[in-house]
Amino acid sequence: MYKIMIVEDDPSVSGALASVLESWGFDARRAETFDDILEQFESVKPDLVLMDLNLPERNGFFWTGEIRKFSSVPIIFISSADENMNVITALNQGADDYITKPFDISVLVSKIRALLRRTFDYTSRTDFLEHKGVRLDTGSNEVSYNGKTIDLSKNEAKILKILMENKDRIVRREQLMDALWKTDCYIDENTLSVNVNRLRRKLEGIDLFDYVITRKGIGYMV
Repeated sequence: MYKIMIVEDDPSVSGALASVLESWGFDARRAETFDDILEQFESVKPDLVLMDLNLPERNGFFWTGEIRKFSSVPIIFISSADENMNVITALNQGADDYITKPFDISVLVSKIRALLRRTFDYTSRTDFLEHKGVRLDTGSNEVSYNGKTIDLSKNEAKILKILMENKDRIVRREQLMDALWKTDCYIDENTLSVNVNRLRRKLEGIDLFDYVITRKGIGYMV
């Protein structure tokens, strides 16, 4: 599920946008305040940003320029100001598209999908896995949940990746051991238990309790 961050100070507009986007299968996150957009951006780690032009404190041009200093995440401007100079300035600051209010929501969704497709390969992206609100970045081995993030070791990330790829199904201990230690050497089964327990303790650090479930004598599942 792709995260869309909505930077819009009119709660009725941002609420309506969030509701519609969620109905289309996106995870919509609304900016709560408007003087710390970068901090919220870092916390949410969105896949795309919907940026209003006129905001309290600093405008959308400013925040787009700040985001572009360290991120290439797609940004679509949504604004009632349709002057050519605004469009040009937004694009020069790093925006990927500009859509004028009022707009047809199906047009906006089409633009979002097109940008995600071009940026992440919409149909086959494998950098992230999500299940029950938990998000695993398989590239960096980071796990995020409710705005909190932890780093996993290589083996911990492998275990969680396999479990999330088989969500709601039991993964046998033998399958996990084979994936982690493809070797002719004998590996004590207790080694797997130790790694799973370490993973659990780390997940508890971001308030994830009982996420990895033991099926006694068989294996594990999430």
